[in-house]
Amino acid sequence: MLHARDLAAAIRAGRTTPRAAMEQVAAAIAAHDGQVQAFAALDLDAALAASAAAGLADLPLAGLAFGAKDILDTRDLVTAYGSTLYAGYRPRTDAPVVAMTRRAGGILAGKTATTEFAFLEPAPTRNPHHPGHTPGGSSAGSAAAVAAGMLPLALGTQTAGSVIRPAAFCGVTGYKPTFRMLPTLGMKTFSWHLDTIGLFAARVRDVAFAAGAITGRDLDIADDPAVAPRIGIVRTARAGEAGADAHRALDAAARTVEAAGARIRDLDLPPELEAADAIHGVIQDFEAALALGDELAFGRERLSPRLAAHLTAAAAIPADTYDTARRTAKRARHALGDLFGEVDALLTFSAPGPAPEGLGATGSPLFNRLWTLLGCPAINVAGLVAGNGMPVGVQVVGRFGRDRQLLAIAELVESAIRR
Repeated sequence: MLHARDLAAAIRAGRTTPRAAMEQVAAAIAAHDGQVQAFAALDLDAALAASAAAGLADLPLAGLAFGAKDILDTRDLVTAYGSTLYAGYRPRTDAPVVAMTRRAGGILAGKTATTEFAFLEPAPTRNPHHPGHTPGGSSAGSAAAVAAGMLPLALGTQTAGSVIRPAAFCGVTGYKPTFRMLPTLGMKTFSWHLDTIGLFAARVRDVAFAAGAITGRDLDIADDPAVAPRIGIVRTARAGEAGADAHRALDAAARTVEAAGARIRDLDLPPELEAADAIHGVIQDFEAALALGDELAFGRERLSPRLAAHLTAAAAIPADTYDTARRTAKRARHALGDLFGEVDALLTFSAPGPAPEGLGATGSPLFNRLWTLLGCPAINVAGLVAGNGMPVGVQVVGRFGRDRQLLAIAELVESAIRR
């Protein structure tokens, strides 16, 4: 994989150039994307031309290539939202997060494949570790492109588990920041209370570097992991849905980070948090029926049967049910704040196990949706392997707005695992 932070440092030091780095990306795409199918659109000629511009090395991202999930608007590449309904669509402007990444010195290499409207209908992307296994969804192309060494950095989105799960399945770092730290304007909306833009890269320090560069915030942790953090091990009431590989990964991560100096304790979630997990789907689906109502009304024949049926059912959710779910979520956020009075971060499952075999589904967001609902930052930490040789991740969850602290703790977990 390409290490974004190290590559940018090499460019700034004059050991390589943005053009040479982009040529490396282009060669990797030519070598691997025929099998992986991570991209929905590419313009490598334009990217190579842009990489020759003067002054790139002086910008935070130093001319690094990046991919943008095809749910984000781009003015110079087709944006189809993973749907034939928008085939050939060209927005007039970039989504703000794409514009921010460009202004920081990133060069857009291509649009990464997404499931249809970032929901359940799989993208054509294959898992780079085994083409017969799903890469996850909905940010399939972003995770797979980084895992296959085709990009050092990619933008994705998460409404339930669409950053953390594909990162776990593909063996890369996936970072879902605090809700709205990265603006969702210019993203095809599915659920406005849940949609969150995230980042994929090889390591924790790479997503931290990129997030700092894009947002202008002090997030680049460099080689400065947390010292003796308090970490709560959370299995949730759904622990029985996690397979043996997921349990072994969580136990191994807990042991190794404790040996690295973290203070570990097991935690049960309070009832307010467990209750909130059940209502994620109510909020998501009520809002999706409104956000995609026009597509359902006027383009139903070009939607997948799965999405059309889901939106039709979602439109029947009563407003009172939705309002009650919102109140349940608010109580859960207060309870989570109290929980973080006891610990600095939570360590839990990223997914029920490694990437399932088969390409007809993208895996379960069972262990992601609660943290998306609550808006707190979360990171998939890679480096562990299941019994079948496929990657299996663990998820580190932090307090709302404390992203730098979370990144530093995740770096400690990652370093402990890799040692």
